Amino acid sequence: MSANSFDARSSLQVGDESYEIFKLSAVEGSERLPYSLKVLLENLLRTEDGANITADHIRALGNWDANAQPSQEIQFTPARVIMQDFTGVPCVVDLATMREAVKELGGDPAKINPLAPAELVIDHSVIADKFGTPDAFVQNVEIEYGRNKERYQFLRWGQTAFDEFKVVPPGTGIVHQVNIEHLARTVMVRGGQAYPDTCVGTDSHTTMVNGLGVLGWGVGGIEAEAAMLGQPVSMLIPRVVGFKLTGQLPAGATATDLVLTITEMLRKHGVVGKFVEFYGDGIGSIPLANRATIGNMSPEFGSTCAIFPIDGETINYLKLTGRSEQQLALVEAYAKEQGLWHDPSVEPVYSEYLELDVSTVVPSIAGPKRPQDRVVLAEAAAKFAEALPTYSAEASKPTQVVAEDGSSYEIDNGAVVIASITSCTNTSNPSVMLGAALLAKKAVEKGLHVKPWVKTTLAPGSKVVMDYYEKAGLLPYMEKLGFNLVGYGCVTCIGNSGPLPEEVSKAVNDADLAVVSVLSGNRNFEGRINPDVKMNYLASPPLVVAYALAGNMNVDITRDALGKDAEGNDVFLADIWPSEQEVADVVAGSIDEAMFEKGYQDVFAGDHRWQSLPVPTGNTFEWDTESTYVRKPPYFEGMAKTPSPVTDIAGARVLAKLGDSVTTDHISPAGSIKPGTPAAQYLTEHGVEKRDFNSYGSRRGNHEVMIRGTFANIRLRNQIAPGTEGGYTRDFTRSAEGDGGAPVSFIYDASQNYQAAGVPLVVLAGKEYGSGSSRDWAAKGTALLGVKAVIAESYERIHRSNLIGMGVLPLQFPEGQSADSLGLTGEETFSFTGVTELNEGRTPKTVKVKAVGVDGTSTEFDAVVRIDTPGEADYYRNGGILQYVLRSLIG
Repeated sequence: MSANSFDARSSLQVGDESYEIFKLSAVEGSERLPYSLKVLLENLLRTEDGANITADHIRALGNWDANAQPSQEIQFTPARVIMQDFTGVPCVVDLATMREAVKELGGDPAKINPLAPAELVIDHSVIADKFGTPDAFVQNVEIEYGRNKERYQFLRWGQTAFDEFKVVPPGTGIVHQVNIEHLARTVMVRGGQAYPDTCVGTDSHTTMVNGLGVLGWGVGGIEAEAAMLGQPVSMLIPRVVGFKLTGQLPAGATATDLVLTITEMLRKHGVVGKFVEFYGDGIGSIPLANRATIGNMSPEFGSTCAIFPIDGETINYLKLTGRSEQQLALVEAYAKEQGLWHDPSVEPVYSEYLELDVSTVVPSIAGPKRPQDRVVLAEAAAKFAEALPTYSAEASKPTQVVAEDGSSYEIDNGAVVIASITSCTNTSNPSVMLGAALLAKKAVEKGLHVKPWVKTTLAPGSKVVMDYYEKAGLLPYMEKLGFNLVGYGCVTCIGNSGPLPEEVSKAVNDADLAVVSVLSGNRNFEGRINPDVKMNYLASPPLVVAYALAGNMNVDITRDALGKDAEGNDVFLADIWPSEQEVADVVAGSIDEAMFEKGYQDVFAGDHRWQSLPVPTGNTFEWDTESTYVRKPPYFEGMAKTPSPVTDIAGARVLAKLGDSVTTDHISPAGSIKPGTPAAQYLTEHGVEKRDFNSYGSRRGNHEVMIRGTFANIRLRNQIAPGTEGGYTRDFTRSAEGDGGAPVSFIYDASQNYQAAGVPLVVLAGKEYGSGSSRDWAAKGTALLGVKAVIAESYERIHRSNLIGMGVLPLQFPEGQSADSLGLTGEETFSFTGVTELNEGRTPKTVKVKAVGVDGTSTEFDAVVRIDTPGEADYYRNGGILQYVLRSLIG
């Protein structure tokens, strides 16, 4: 029950239903707040308990100073939690382990139960092993169940063991598309109360739901577990960046081009840790699907969220996607009552301002390794040639390939070997999906063919896409070009692109070619998409089809022919690009409410494969000691009811010295497990054949695999092991007597030696450390390798909080300094003093770092402590967020 200090409790009548609400107008200053902060204010009013959330917190938000730097901590209680299976499986593993830990400490295991609705969508496990054939989807689903049976049985147990926990089975859709099309409420109803739908998700692209006016963002799995158990998310009242949109998209430009432009602008502006909110006259003309596409890319520009307010377009989309009449009426009435309905004539106060005239957007792609590196399409071939020397010593390496059928062809640097329409970002957007299909139709009618070395895949985010493709009569054209359905899931975007045809893979590796993937996703980090592919470009679905026809990034698709028609005439992109009107007509004629109602009427039931899985019973899980997928993790072993005091760190060695823009993919890859690596050795020792290694992502329920996979990305460059690429370091426990040298070894092996010798470890890093996916294993693996502290130039939000959640101390070099500027090589021995101040209930602003080199010279500096809130300090003092929650529940 809320303390209701502001007398905000009221009621709202909608039709025959009456709802309890907490009126924002009860708080002075609320009307001038940005939309996103109004949602936070309602959250505090409703959850005010006089202890964690007080009247002073509410007043502080009402009196928000747009120009101030964040300093006031608040506790945000999300309405629900959403997960995907890569991050969701370890969440359920942790909850199952916590039940046992509570029991061992004399508590009630039933207390470990989600207090907020938690929904998990299995979308990250399907791999495009089969492609380009009518039965590719069925075959891939069969393989998926064969590989993941243990994980799926475990999730089915979770569904029965935990209240408020639901699972959307495989072969249904991508989590964020399922969220906007079905799970999102926009206004939540629970226990007679109506309040804004808010959520945290174990995937960074949770922000897609911001397009529907739902405040939510990605957190690590460990934070999500805490939220499920009723623990609020500790945060500082943020700065809010107002992004004004005016004008309309010009002919030839797509939602993807718009979002790549916005991504570039916001990354350049600097929005890490800030909220971004869109406003202005131009909003009304932006379809909901485009808003969702923009929200989806929030992690790519680094903001916490990227939200649109509620308006008539929100209601139209909720209606189209089959929400009930009562829900539509409630959303509109509630938004208008609370001042959450968009009024374009009112300009809210923001901390910072940006503006884009949408009519200036031009066709673009992004790459070859970061989503924010936008390339104007007309300059793509030239920019590729500029980037190529980083990936290949030679500009041209024509290489002969002999296909299975005996035919042969040549491939070269720049060959597009993967063209994939994939990912929630764009497959939820009918205009770009139908645009791609119309382009395919025109290409087929002109007699064009996809080049024989291109692996073509279609992996939509929901079954509705295939329904409207079929209704529009466009599916045969997609299939004619090899874009057959391979699965409903993240597929290429998450690194599940599957193997290239053997002959292509061999040619690429034998000649060390710098080949390319083009995908309609949101992530193109190094080593993520496919181990054979060095360069990756994000593009709209129509451009994915165009590049499959062109076959090489050296082709300037704005000027060069894509191929020849039946008469031998050149065919150019302009000849097959569908007009805006053509796309609009097909969208209008092929999508209706009934499709969504049919697609989602039994969304949690699953097919015969799911229903026939045997389900373990009981409220604690019976661990299988032979399992290579699901094992009981060691986080709570030996845990006492009260935490031990925090200590300073002495005698630490550097496990890795890393550069800028090291992503969570570099730290904890999701993709394939490379033979010969520690993770592969572990699986082989446990009787797993190479063909059944599966991916790191699918094995996140097994800490033994994941520790061995930490810092194991094949493109990681650890500067203390120069000349290596992959999970290597130098092991100073094996230094040759007297010469100060240390042999190169796997990071995992070195870590085991350091831990056996009682040597703590540290990681040195550059700017934007931990950008990318909200991957809790990037922090879990770091902690389990024995790393006690990370010193970086700057952090991305989620990874920094995940490190604290695992008891790892995040530190920052002094402003303007770096490992290199301080002369650190990574061969030093480190000590950290001043950490113990945390035992006295306060967080030091800095700690003293002393690094002693091989020659005895020492470097000292004050590192900034990046424990940003009192709540985070509590987590660190307890050795991690889960330990804190467990002790709270028992206490």
